Amino acid sequence: MTLSKMVAQTKTTAETASSGRPTTENRKRIGGMRRLLLRRSMFGLFTLWVVSLVVFLATQALPGDAAQAILGREATPERLAALRAQLHLGGSLPEQYISWLGHLVTFDLGNSLAGGKPVVQVIAPMLLNSSVLMLGSAVIAIPLAIVIGTWSALKKDTVVDHVTGVVTLVLASLPEFVVGVLLVLLLATGFLHLFPAVFVLIPGEQVWSNPAQLVLPVLTLVLAVSPYIIRIMRATMLEVLESQYVQQARLKGLPERTVIWRHAIPNAIGPVAQVVALQLAWLIGGVVIVEYLFRFPGIGFQLIDAVTNRDLPVVQILVMAIALFYVVVNLLADVVTLAANPKVRTAQ
Repeated sequence: MTLSKMVAQTKTTAETASSGRPTTENRKRIGGMRRLLLRRSMFGLFTLWVVSLVVFLATQALPGDAAQAILGREATPERLAALRAQLHLGGSLPEQYISWLGHLVTFDLGNSLAGGKPVVQVIAPMLLNSSVLMLGSAVIAIPLAIVIGTWSALKKDTVVDHVTGVVTLVLASLPEFVVGVLLVLLLATGFLHLFPAVFVLIPGEQVWSNPAQLVLPVLTLVLAVSPYIIRIMRATMLEVLESQYVQQARLKGLPERTVIWRHAIPNAIGPVAQVVALQLAWLIGGVVIVEYLFRFPGIGFQLIDAVTNRDLPVVQILVMAIALFYVVVNLLADVVTLAANPKVRTAQ
């Protein structure tokens, strides 16, 4: 290629960039991002289908007659027949699964076997309560972990960094129920009676009506989720701070605060978003234990109660709701990761 052609090509690229029109490379990046999100969405749907299959087979594999076990030995043949029809126990196993999946896709969730109410009415208040608990924990844990991880990276090899590393390592090694019990011992019993040890919901009130009762469950989840995010944020920030574009920003004379908040942290959020997604997905599983520990009226408490009473429709729908939350959170994490990528941002 001659010098004149190289200059002409450079001018064309510069004019295209200055005109705001996406270049061929940028269009490829945008197309690649869309294809990636489409593949992740399809994989999410496949995951939900696999979960539905596992849930159905697991509930059908329980020993004995499910209708007889639920209604007891004194059940009449008419009630047994009606319950078997409600549980789609007639026909072959594939026919039962197709019938159940069809009702699930059309949001025909059936009735609870324990109380006879529609499943939606049974789980909707519990989903709302758990959403309040998880949202409160996430709103506190994620920004706090990002700030502490960034601060630890900026104070590398200092006392602050070493203390943060030890504390996060200890907290990460403790199961959430141990953290909850320790918080109860420290803050609800003994010399300190700062917060209630168990959650008591008065009929007609919402879970947020008494914020003091939310402190220990929320704090337990925050301490269980934050250590992993802090450690990953620190490692990512150390790598970003040594990158070429951060060094160039410093050489330009930009204030250190501007370098950190405009150049370092946005580029560190991408890799951390995947860890945040995993922790949020864990949160909905860990909330089952935390809710049972503090007697919190959420999906965890409801799920344990439904398993105890062999309320199969409620168990199935709650497990599917947890799986749906997991898929959506991971898809949002992919979006954040792509948006935080400098190459993707310049392509938009």
